[in-house]
Amino acid sequence: MLRKARINDVKPIQKLLTHFASRGEMLSRSLSELYESIRDFYVFDDGGGILGTAALHIVWDDLAEVRSVAVSEEAGRRGIGSQVVRACIDEARELGLKRLFCLTYKPDFFAKFGFRLVDKSELPHKVWGDCIKCVKFPDCDENAMILDL
Repeated sequence: MLRKARINDVKPIQKLLTHFASRGEMLSRSLSELYESIRDFYVFDDGGGILGTAALHIVWDDLAEVRSVAVSEEAGRRGIGSQVVRACIDEARELGLKRLFCLTYKPDFFAKFGFRLVDKSELPHKVWGDCIKCVKFPDCDENAMILDL
């Protein structure tokens, strides 16, 4: 079941994100960051645990980021990633945002939703706040993508 995240989801979300962060596939998130941003998150909960997550992080009056997209490996290829990303896109439209961006190693996945590749220099400097925490900074090898709403 797809739903907005709750406080008791923070530790399972962190566990899921940490799994992929440990492989260099995404940024890790501290418990503090997750508690502060829990209202940004959607989760897919099968009743036995969190199988997928994504967050809609507002950056400015016309821009938000889809971030922390992760699906447990055992639940892959079931459409869970698509469901959590679609929820973020739908919420962005409801809020009246004009553009979404993501930084990803899976551009083909995001292209299915209409995201297009852009040069990182097209993104405002404000979006790079989290990048300083990344071990790959300043040599980011992720793809920047934009979706015009």
